[in-house]
Amino acid sequence: MYKVEQAIIVEGKYDKIKLASIVDGLIIQTDGFGIFKNRDMRAMIRKLAETKGIVILTDSDAAGFKIRRYISSFAPVDKIKHAYIPDVSGKEKRKIAPGKEGKIGVEGMPVEVIVKALENAGVLGEKSAADEEKEKLTKYDMYELGLSGRENSFEKRRKVLEKLELPEYISANALLDIVNILMTAEEFKDMVEKL
Repeated sequence: MYKVEQAIIVEGKYDKIKLASIVDGLIIQTDGFGIFKNRDMRAMIRKLAETKGIVILTDSDAAGFKIRRYISSFAPVDKIKHAYIPDVSGKEKRKIAPGKEGKIGVEGMPVEVIVKALENAGVLGEKSAADEEKEKLTKYDMYELGLSGRENSFEKRRKVLEKLELPEYISANALLDIVNILMTAEEFKDMVEKL
């Protein structure tokens, strides 16, 4: 597993699954062109870009580049890194037929090709001493704070999401991943107590 500090933006769930087997980091899926209609997702990506930076890793077809350009239009350009996969003809194993342009996407790329793309983008790194010392928020912390597994967890989580300017319907698990990138566990606990 390779440590990636920035949030990685991919198109679909199969891309996310593939990346999760390679990198230790936050992976956000746009649901393809769903990003064009999802204002909350755009706000979350913009916030992640401003805070930690983002890496855009989309397919090498026209749709992938359209999504890449769109994200670059609303997120700070100096906080975006681009990782590119090569044009390879074919289809993913799970598909019956190739895509519109006949190119293999992120999900179908060999691990070493994705690693090389992330290396070329300059985002692969070892876990730093600072990261190891930083206390991470856990699922148990989320429960203790009343943000999951309790009667009013959804309402309480909505207040936290509003405070962090994140989409309203983010799950407790997704919130946990995002918070561990945005702040320390102590900062988050203090913020929740003040709400």
